[in-house]
Amino acid sequence: MTAAVNTNPGFASRLVNGILAIKPLANLAKHQARQMMIKRAERIGVLWTQEVETLQARDWRADLAQVQNPHLSYPDYYVTSFHAYETGNLSWQAAFEVESAAYAVHAKIWQSAEAQGDPMLRQSYHNILKSQIPNEPQDILDVGCSVGLSTFALQAVYPHAKIIGLDLSPYFLAVANYRAQQRQAKINWLHAQAESTGLPDASFDLVSIFLMCHELPQSATRQILAEMRRLLRPGGYLAIMDMNPKSEVYKKMPAYILTLLKSTEPYLDEYFALDIERTIVEVGFKTPTITNNTHRHRTIIAQVSG
Repeated sequence: MTAAVNTNPGFASRLVNGILAIKPLANLAKHQARQMMIKRAERIGVLWTQEVETLQARDWRADLAQVQNPHLSYPDYYVTSFHAYETGNLSWQAAFEVESAAYAVHAKIWQSAEAQGDPMLRQSYHNILKSQIPNEPQDILDVGCSVGLSTFALQAVYPHAKIIGLDLSPYFLAVANYRAQQRQAKINWLHAQAESTGLPDASFDLVSIFLMCHELPQSATRQILAEMRRLLRPGGYLAIMDMNPKSEVYKKMPAYILTLLKSTEPYLDEYFALDIERTIVEVGFKTPTITNNTHRHRTIIAQVSG
């Protein structure tokens, strides 16, 4: 039995989709969303422009060659505009700006949190992991690791674990590897599709997916969850932290803000419509626990039988 595909957005979303179907308006929305993030970052003390200029000054050819799989093919859903970048995550600009963007986006989760919002979000996730996963994992896979923010946070919580950070963007992984060198952190980086990692069966005690599922069409989410089930050992855990579609924040979001958000997130309707709990069970996990870790995020934890 397969969970029904429901991708029908509500009236507000359909209105926004109609606006974004007009390319000049879509481009304007992306520009506005990007400018809003940059201004917010600079206002809270995150030096977005300065940080980008510093990273741009490096020669990244060796870093890229070290992590990139030149034979990897990219799924169609990935080769599209994300986060106001025309080439999505497959660009240096996206890789250079993602850390500053994370601080900007998460600055308003808690009142007056500002630049501490991002680390507080990650800490809220790890508090749930520590409370619900009794044994410390020895082998961890961080899926959609981006430039390593989630990976380094996992390493801080589980310092004795062997950790692999997997991402589909070689540009993100090059920056992640550079950050690991700065930190003298021992992380293995893997340039691969999460749907087909090439890793051995039953290799991990914990698979963590942090803020990635909302960037996927439903079909890709199902394939990735099935692959994670293959990779986990009996008794291992899948942990997912992401936007909570049931949050009142998104239900009551003003049309203007929703337009800006959806202009940078092409699969948001599919994510909000997916019955992810049911899908997790269908691919072979036990019924997951779902815990709200902020008023707009949730953590889902599911264990492999045995």
